[in-house]
Amino acid sequence: MTSLSENPPEADAPVSKSWFVYLVRAANGSLYCGISDDPVRRFAKHQSGKGARFFLSSPAMALVYTERCRDKSDALRQERLIKKLRKSAKECLVASYRSV
Repeated sequence: MTSLSENPPEADAPVSKSWFVYLVRAANGSLYCGISDDPVRRFAKHQSGKGARFFLSSPAMALVYTERCRDKSDALRQERLIKKLRKSAKECLVASYRSV
């Protein structure tokens, strides 16, 4: 028989990876919203032209906003909310992110 101190329940729980929702500014000024477990790597993919069709017409210029989420599901929910925002509200997110 094993005691709880030998095998704490937390040790058996899988470590969840961090997910992020992010905004990328395109050369034409538009903002692209997506999710990733590594937004910097994903931005590099967008810059190389292999990330999303969105950037075929206007290249990715800058990663302008990232927000850490609890898990992938939370990141997807937050992405949907951000995509519903007007551009002016998205610009406010970008402005608040830079001032932090």
